[in-house]
Amino acid sequence: MELHVRWLGRIGYREAWQLQHELVRARAAGEIPDQLLLLEHEPVLTLGRQADESHVRVSREELARRGIELIRVERGGEVTYHGPGQLVGYPIVKLAERAVLLRPFVRALEAAMSDTAAAYGVTGGRRNDHPGCWCDVEGATPRKLGALGLRVERGVTYHGIALNVTTRLADFELIDPCGMPAVVVTSIGREAGWPNPEDATTESVDRASVIFADSFRRRLAAASEDVPGPRVLVST
Repeated sequence: MELHVRWLGRIGYREAWQLQHELVRARAAGEIPDQLLLLEHEPVLTLGRQADESHVRVSREELARRGIELIRVERGGEVTYHGPGQLVGYPIVKLAERAVLLRPFVRALEAAMSDTAAAYGVTGGRRNDHPGCWCDVEGATPRKLGALGLRVERGVTYHGIALNVTTRLADFELIDPCGMPAVVVTSIGREAGWPNPEDATTESVDRASVIFADSFRRRLAAASEDVPGPRVLVST
């Protein structure tokens, strides 16, 4: 089944958010195939639909001074930072047509993040009850490499993942990432020991996006093959 991949470069959050809504409507109506939007954002904070705003460590006035917008959106999860040097992936996928349940779909996204990190010599993995991609999962202080938060409407997914490639990690000090005050955030550049790990370039994100797209295609296909019995899906 077709997955149309689109690289959008660096664009504003609200522009990409509106595009997601348009694509979800079109995909639910059967007008377009599944989509995967790959991009990076200017600095922005987003809150999940039930997120606690107290996990934002600075005032709205301070955010405004820094030119960072705070936006509440429909996805699950807590507060997340997006910014330059971070690969963002928004899968617009009609789960029923692929016979994929939501949990295997989430696992496919997590695995694709880990595969992308592995291509740079960085070991990533998943943590039980902590969606996303993590380094040193079994260690004393696991480090968060990528975040994940989804929404499903009319059987179609949107929102998605954020994988730190060359992200400025100091920006995460503005928040308790994913509502976890003690969490340590890292990046592929930091873990791989690159000379300038926070040189937040669109080129670094573009290169990672190619790896992620290839892995996600494979992982998504495998997820549909692994679903046993009747294909029953519940939209959230």
